Amino acid sequence: MQYRAPAWLPGGHAQTIWPALYARRRWGPPLPKVRERWVTPDGDFIDVDRQPASRLDRPMVVLFHGLEGSSDSHYAQAFADWAASHDLNFALPHFRGCSGELNHGPRAYHSGDHQEIDWMLRRLRQQHRTQGGQTMVAAGVSLGGNALMRWAAEHGASASQSADAIASICSPLDLMQSGQAIGQGLNRQIYTRMFLRSMKPKALAKLAQHPGLFDRQQLIAARDLYEFDNVFTAPLHGFKNTDDYWSRASSKPLMKDIRIPALALNARNDPFVPASSLPQRVDVSDAVTLWQPEQGGHVGFAQGPWPSHVRGLPDAVGSWLMTASGQAFKQERSHG
Repeated sequence: MQYRAPAWLPGGHAQTIWPALYARRRWGPPLPKVRERWVTPDGDFIDVDRQPASRLDRPMVVLFHGLEGSSDSHYAQAFADWAASHDLNFALPHFRGCSGELNHGPRAYHSGDHQEIDWMLRRLRQQHRTQGGQTMVAAGVSLGGNALMRWAAEHGASASQSADAIASICSPLDLMQSGQAIGQGLNRQIYTRMFLRSMKPKALAKLAQHPGLFDRQQLIAARDLYEFDNVFTAPLHGFKNTDDYWSRASSKPLMKDIRIPALALNARNDPFVPASSLPQRVDVSDAVTLWQPEQGGHVGFAQGPWPSHVRGLPDAVGSWLMTASGQAFKQERSHG
């Protein structure tokens, strides 16, 4: 991917924050979403937002959102717009508790949630084939991308039964290095505070559902993601502590095991995914393509004159996915 940020948008922080808040996300009016509620194997639920193509047998694009994301996130709207412009079926499964309603069970979601990814992809693939569809590709943004890559590594060649090609976008593939980076300096003041503002109330609501699940005062006292994960995320999902979680959930150590076409896109100036943490060719299998442009920020990649747009990201990643899946695919005209 060749990318250069607009001259008026310098630096990783600006290239992260501006696209998320102000850049244009779509070219036509938003299409109506169809929400489905699925009962999970353990009796909980997730919500899946879908945007159908003109025919249900058209190829399907699945997008897994990032930490505290949803179908309303700027990147999700851009991907949905891209899918509509190419007449592709689009589906965004929400991780537990991210669709606007707290899930019922004592667990939530985490960066290495490949079991949940597997169940979602299998169900979507089965539905798509029942409707006459064949091609299905998937992309994951940030946390969702790490979980998706971890899923592909865990399943090896059998992953092709559920997806034809996958991509991770600005994902913390080495959770230890990224977790440390987001807890320091300006990152701590901007992004850590932003995430904790939504994560703490959800965790406290989960405690009200399940009294005694964790120590309330320790969670309230948590000042960064390391401390939050130590109290909440790690123990609720079977990890000893944050160090164990971040080590075992990272996909980078397993990317040599990936056997389906996979793209890992990371900007080297991402504020909290350090360039030094990114995989190199020696770290991945021949099935993995690495795109590491110098600019772009964290899920930014704004393009064009002020106020810019973020459709270039799904244009590039979506085109790669469809081509890698074996679909004859024509890249649409640049938006400028």
